[in-house]
Amino acid sequence: MTQKITIPHSRPFLDDEEMRTLQNVLTSGQIAQGPQVKGFEEELGTFHGLPPGVVTSSGTSALHLALLSLNVGQGDEVLLPSYVCSAPLHAVYHCGATPVLVDVDPTTGNMDTSDLKRRLTPRSKVIIAVHLFGLPANLKEISIHGLPVIEDCAQALGARKENKKIGTLGDVAVCSFYATKLITTGEGGMLLSHDHSLLKRARDLRDYDKKDSFKVRFNYKMTDLQAAMGRSQLRKLKRFLGQRETLAGVYNERLAILPCTLPPLQEGRIYYRYVVSVQGNIKGLIQKVLNMGIEVARPIYRPLHRYFDLEDYPGTKMAWKSHLSLPIHPSLTSEDVHRVCQAFQQALLENSQ
Repeated sequence: MTQKITIPHSRPFLDDEEMRTLQNVLTSGQIAQGPQVKGFEEELGTFHGLPPGVVTSSGTSALHLALLSLNVGQGDEVLLPSYVCSAPLHAVYHCGATPVLVDVDPTTGNMDTSDLKRRLTPRSKVIIAVHLFGLPANLKEISIHGLPVIEDCAQALGARKENKKIGTLGDVAVCSFYATKLITTGEGGMLLSHDHSLLKRARDLRDYDKKDSFKVRFNYKMTDLQAAMGRSQLRKLKRFLGQRETLAGVYNERLAILPCTLPPLQEGRIYYRYVVSVQGNIKGLIQKVLNMGIEVARPIYRPLHRYFDLEDYPGTKMAWKSHLSLPIHPSLTSEDVHRVCQAFQQALLENSQ
């Protein structure tokens, strides 16, 4: 029987600052989209050295608007990795476009650029490059095909590639502020770009009220309550990333002697997830650690190609069979990490018997 979870896999970090911030917004009476949203858009844009972004109700809605702003529609193909959550898949279908799934490098989980090349067709319109687990994808190789690139930064806010911030390398970037992301607004997202006309199109599509002409638009707004929380969280991002890196260092030291492969030490990466690779019965291993009160998980619930019974995704298959995500978030202490390592070591030993 599984014990009560004492160390969760993911958890948002909220303190008195968020409480005061929300109280101030409630007291103001302005709780719908307003000055806090505008401030959040400006501050995250400035953080990336970009114009103010377009904040939305979720990362998925931000991705949907990004695709629409790039004129993706029926008859177009959008290339995306198979080893991701299903959010990008939904966004592609919302546009009426056709998803083309690309295999990944099982070491990083990011898009396999050689497989990307062989799946291109004359109908290819956009590439969605996901920076998985905080590891920057190879945007240089992804961009050489001349197609617009959407950077999915949901797991990589604050990461860098060749000393440039992730989110500034493609044509447009999307962020997610779900409860377990690097910073949170509960639910929420944002679209970022160098392209002012693209941002204007996305902002026009975000909501439908007070427009001079009619076309199908959306209700993808964020509230000032959420945006105020996002601004508070953004002020703490540097500290959050530092805490995650410190905890990853403890894991690296403690797990180095165990029969598992540690996450890649890639310059500029951040630790949204701490993902190790193991051999054997991963489902049984997860249950053994859960039985000790510690929540671990597969970092990707189900590869996208499996929803369509597709084959020819060996890298994705290998990643899904071997990747295991250990808890890493700012609410953890070093003592918590030592407990996780002890439980993980015991589970590995039992799993090998």
